[in-house]
Amino acid sequence: MTEFWLISAPGEKTCQQTWDKLMVATTRTNNLSTNNKFNIPDLKVGTLDVLVGLSDELAKLDTFVESVVKKVAQYMADVLEDSRDKVQENLLANGVDLVTYVTRFQWDMAKYPIKQSLKNISEIISKQVTQIDNDLKARASAYNNLKGNLQNLERKNAGSLMTRSLADIVKKEDFVLDSEYLITMLVVVPKTSYADWQKTYETLAEMVVPRSTKLLFEDNDSGLFSVTLFRKAVDDFKHKARENKFTVRDFQYNEEEMKADKEEMTRLSTDKKKQFGPLVRWLKVNFSEAFIAWIHIKALRVFVESVLRYGLPVNFQAMLLQPNKKNMKKLREVLYDLYKHLDSSAAIIDASMDIPGLNLSQQEYYPYVYYKIDCNLLDFKV
Repeated sequence: MTEFWLISAPGEKTCQQTWDKLMVATTRTNNLSTNNKFNIPDLKVGTLDVLVGLSDELAKLDTFVESVVKKVAQYMADVLEDSRDKVQENLLANGVDLVTYVTRFQWDMAKYPIKQSLKNISEIISKQVTQIDNDLKARASAYNNLKGNLQNLERKNAGSLMTRSLADIVKKEDFVLDSEYLITMLVVVPKTSYADWQKTYETLAEMVVPRSTKLLFEDNDSGLFSVTLFRKAVDDFKHKARENKFTVRDFQYNEEEMKADKEEMTRLSTDKKKQFGPLVRWLKVNFSEAFIAWIHIKALRVFVESVLRYGLPVNFQAMLLQPNKKNMKKLREVLYDLYKHLDSSAAIIDASMDIPGLNLSQQEYYPYVYYKIDCNLLDFKV
């Protein structure tokens, strides 16, 4: 399970008692969840007005940062072309896997100094993650263009003889070049029609050079034949060939053009390799930054919501529960029984109910402070 429930409840006589009660209720006898204390430092409370406004702002920021974390993770999977093990190796926070980071969360005093006001800290995070989002768009756009151009060229050099580029198949000596009267044509012939081709090609038009056909290349279905004829017979030859289900490919042997195509392919391929390493490193670093920022927002939300609900002085215990998948419903019931005295009106309310004046932010409402953290950030299962 990569889902965590970040909750808080007011301190009893001490916060340790709150913790002990939760442990007894959820782990001692019934193994409903694995629990860790979630350490939130002594943040500056500020005024009630600011806290109420901040509660809404943090909800929006939480959604935004989560979306950026997921975007970076998904793009990492795209760049590594869904090599799942490789993706997991690179999706780390502070050099450890996400579950370890969340369960051992420590506030980063250097990045988010707690002497600053809560509003300032949330603005630092917002600026930082907006920058990551903008950088990601620019880097992804550049890399995707490169990848797209390379794929287009690769596609040209693959596929059936009807459509693929012929530049890497034919050689100079396959053509009559620089002749005023003669031209070499390339014709795609189905394998089942080879005998027909040999019998008929000399008579498809006047002025076809006898015995001039050569098989140059085969794929699963067809062969590519060359044939030499007089230039003035080209239209007639094409028409008759089409009637006999032979396909004449429009191809002019041009060494410079072919060389330019090859060089372009090599250049794009080299550029892609050059960009790949730095891009993966950037994604790795910025995934970590964005994920760490996201968990700090969760910590801010728990702090703000706990002060708003449980009052001052600040006295609550934040706890991180990793529910046992089979017992999630039971765990909800146990937590409700444990904390229902905190808010008599909070029978488990469904977020879809519209209650005037109560901003649920698409979040279920419980008598205790609750936020979900899901570390499974990709479509495929972690």
